[in-house]
Amino acid sequence: MAADAYAFHPMSQSDLPRVRRWLEQPEVAAWWGDPDTQYALVSGDLSEPAMAQYIVAFGERPFAYLQCYDPGVWPAGGLGAQPPGTRGIDQFIGEPELIGRGHGSAFMRSFVDGLLRTGTPRVVTDPAPANRRAIRACEKAGFRKERLVETSDGQAILMVREA
Repeated sequence: MAADAYAFHPMSQSDLPRVRRWLEQPEVAAWWGDPDTQYALVSGDLSEPAMAQYIVAFGERPFAYLQCYDPGVWPAGGLGAQPPGTRGIDQFIGEPELIGRGHGSAFMRSFVDGLLRTGTPRVVTDPAPANRRAIRACEKAGFRKERLVETSDGQAILMVREA
């Protein structure tokens, strides 16, 4: 899929009902956890200056969520020391029929390519070791496995892309 096939719209209050519905999807809840807890976190982060949240659209269709943050603001997050300017990302596809079709790796690559082109030195993400689909999508998006880390959500694989 072409990188320009994806648009990243800053998330707003009006997107919250859609994000809530996505968080309730079994595939999302399996990896993100309790939908009510995650909804409270995601909606609360709308006013967090160190967190940018996006609704990802394929063509005109919104189908995914992506958050981009400064991991240094959450040092207890478990990702360890990172170079200044590093950004972390987390994402999910909320529309079940679009899972497993290559969109995850394609929109991650598109988004991260943009960050790296504009001076971000490093981008990190941290899928669960058992989430093989997410790990493979990250690898296809150009991330490499760095090490196992212990996060507030449990063990994860720190994956890295650098400029």
